[in-house]
Amino acid sequence: MFDKILIANRGEIACRVIKTAHRLGVRSVAVYSEADAAARHVALADEAVAIGPAPARDSYLCVEKVVEAARRTDAQAIHPGYGFLSENAAFAAACADAGLVFIGPPVEAIRAMGSKSAAKQIMEKAGVPLVPGYHGDDQADDLLAAEAERIGYPVLLTASAGGGGKGMRVVESAAEFSAALAATRRESAAAFGDDAMLVEKYLLRPRHVEIQVFADTQGDVVHLFERDCSVQRRHQKVLEEAPAPGLDDARRTAMGRAAIEAARAIGYVGAGTVEFIVDEDGTFYFMEMNTRLQVEHPVTELVTGQDLVEWQLRVAAGEPLPLRQEALHLTGHAFEARIYAEDPARDFLPATGHLAHLRFPDAGPHVRIDTGVREGDVVSIHYDPMIAKLIVWDRDRDAALRRLQAALRATQVVGVTTNLDFLATVAAHPRYSDGDIDTSFIDRHRDELVAPAAPVTDAVLALASLDVLLRRRDEAAVAAAAGGDPGSPWHQTSGWRLNEDNHQPLHFRVDGEEHEVTVHYRTGHFVIDTPARSLVAEGFIDSAGDLVATLDGTRLTLTVVREESGLTLFYGGERHHLHLHDPAMAAADEEVTGGGLTAPMPGKIVAVHVSAGEHVERGAPLLVLEAMKMEHTIVAPASGTVVEVRFAVGEQVDDGDALLVLESGDE
Repeated sequence: MFDKILIANRGEIACRVIKTAHRLGVRSVAVYSEADAAARHVALADEAVAIGPAPARDSYLCVEKVVEAARRTDAQAIHPGYGFLSENAAFAAACADAGLVFIGPPVEAIRAMGSKSAAKQIMEKAGVPLVPGYHGDDQADDLLAAEAERIGYPVLLTASAGGGGKGMRVVESAAEFSAALAATRRESAAAFGDDAMLVEKYLLRPRHVEIQVFADTQGDVVHLFERDCSVQRRHQKVLEEAPAPGLDDARRTAMGRAAIEAARAIGYVGAGTVEFIVDEDGTFYFMEMNTRLQVEHPVTELVTGQDLVEWQLRVAAGEPLPLRQEALHLTGHAFEARIYAEDPARDFLPATGHLAHLRFPDAGPHVRIDTGVREGDVVSIHYDPMIAKLIVWDRDRDAALRRLQAALRATQVVGVTTNLDFLATVAAHPRYSDGDIDTSFIDRHRDELVAPAAPVTDAVLALASLDVLLRRRDEAAVAAAAGGDPGSPWHQTSGWRLNEDNHQPLHFRVDGEEHEVTVHYRTGHFVIDTPARSLVAEGFIDSAGDLVATLDGTRLTLTVVREESGLTLFYGGERHHLHLHDPAMAAADEEVTGGGLTAPMPGKIVAVHVSAGEHVERGAPLLVLEAMKMEHTIVAPASGTVVEVRFAVGEQVDDGDALLVLESGDE
C-alpha cells in the first residue's frame, strides 16, 4: 500500500478519496486553485499545494503543475477522481514518466475508450451489442446528415470524445440537423478539444443501466452489479439507484458478462463502468465505457458493502482484487440524489451564490452525505455546481425510497437556487415509485415535476411573523443590556400605542404578491391576524437558532433563516421565502424593465446569430452563452427588431448584463 497519494481533483470527490486514504493510514495531498484556497478538500488533506488561478485550464487541468506538486510532496501515486484528468491518457502517461503511479487504468485502455467511435469498433469485434449508428472517421457535415437520414430520425448526436452528458443533442428532424450539429460541435470542442461526432439511432424510451467493473494486474475481472441512471436532465444524471428496478437475474448476469468481456477486450485494470442503453423489450446495447470511478459509485458501495476507492488503491499498488465474483452479493437497495445549484424552472440553468445556510440530515447506516462544501462557501462560475450527493440505503426499494424522501425534506440550503424541491417531487412521483423510468422521464413529466412554489399559508405567515417578533425582542434585550438605560421605552417591543390596542402591522411579499398581517400583543403570547383567520402564537428561539413555536395549541420546531432579502422558512417539508418590506418604500423597490435581454448568469459569448436592424420572430435564437461548461441559447421573447447587440463572440459577460436591445412589435 502507498504511504502518500496526491488527489488531482477538488470538491466532493477529493474529500471522498481523502476519507478512505485516512482510514487506510495513507497520507493525502490536495491541490487547489486560488478560488479554492479555503475549500473543504484543502482543509481535510494532510498537505495542500496551490497550483494556479481559478480557471480549471490554468490549475486543475494543468498536467505539469499537478505532477510537480506530487514530486514536491514525495507522493507515490496520483488519484484523479473523476472529471478533470481522470480519463486523460496524456496525464496518465505523464505520471508514468515522472515515476508516479496513476490510480486508474493503463494508458492504452484510456486511449481505446477515449474515442467513442473507436470504442464501439473494439466492442463490435468483442461481440458486445451496439446501437445502430455511424461511428466513422469521415466527419463531413453532409455525410453526417446523410447518415442521419439513413438511420432514421430521431437521432442522437454525441461527441466522440465526450462524457458527463456534454456534447449531446437529440435531433428530431432533418430541418434541425444542421443547427444542432454546429452547436454540438462547439460544445464538444470547448469541453474536450475535439468536435468529432457520432450519429446513432435515438431509442424512444430507453433505460440507462451501467455495470461497475474492476480488474487487477493479475488478469482477474469482476463486476459489482448494476446501477440505473435513467433519470437525467440534459443527458446528465440526477437520480441513480442500485440495483436497477425490474431487472431479472438472467438479464443482470448477461449484462455483467458483457461488461467483463468489454473490460478484457482492452486489457483493463482498476475501476471502470460499462454503460448500456436498454430498450423497452430488455435488449441492451453498449453505449460507452468510462475509465474511471463514477459520480454515482456510492450506491454500489452501499448495496455491496465494499469501498471502491480502497479497491482502487489496492489494485494500483499491485494487490489482487479483494473479492472474487462468487463472493460478491447484492444487499438491499440504495438511491443517490445529486443536489445542484441550478434552477429547474429555467431549464436547469446553473446557479451561483453564497451558501448562507446549509444543513443535511444526520449521517448513519441509512444516510450518507458526500459533499465538498460547507456553510459559508461560494458556488462559483468556475466549476461544476454540485453541492452534495445524498445517498440512502434500506432493505428494499420501497423502504429506501421513503428514506430518500425523508432525507430530501431534511436537507436545507439557503443562498443559492437549488434543485432540492425538484428532487423531492421526482422521488414522490407515482411513476418513479413504481420504477417506471427511462431517460425521457423528466421531459415527459416536466409540468408535474417543475411545479410552482408552494403557496404561502396562514400558518406560514403567522410563523414568519412570530420569528420576526421574537428576534426583534431578543435584539432589543441585548441592546438594552448594553445601553446605559435598560428601562428606556425605546427598547420596548410591545407594540404600545396611546389609547389603542397594542398592535403592529407586518407586510410580507411572496413572489410579487403582498400579504398584510396584524400582530396583537398579549401577555405571554401574540394574536396574529392573517388574511383568512386569527392564530394564537407563542415561542422562543432555541440554542440551535431554530424557532420553537406553539401555534393554536400545536407545538412545532422549524428552521427560519434570516437574510437581507428576507426570511426562508423550512416548514412541513417545504421551503418558503418571504420578503419583509415597508409598503412606503415599495415604489423604490419595483424593478424597472425595458427592452434589454440580460445574461442569466456569468459566462462567455460563443455565437451571435443576429445584427442591429435585423427583424426576428418570437423564439428565434439571438446568441449563445457558454457557462459552467454548457451552452445556453438566448431566444427572442417576442417578434421585433434588434436595435443593438452589445457583446461579440469571445467576450465575457456578468450576470444581469444587457446582451442586446430588442424593440418589440407586440403590444
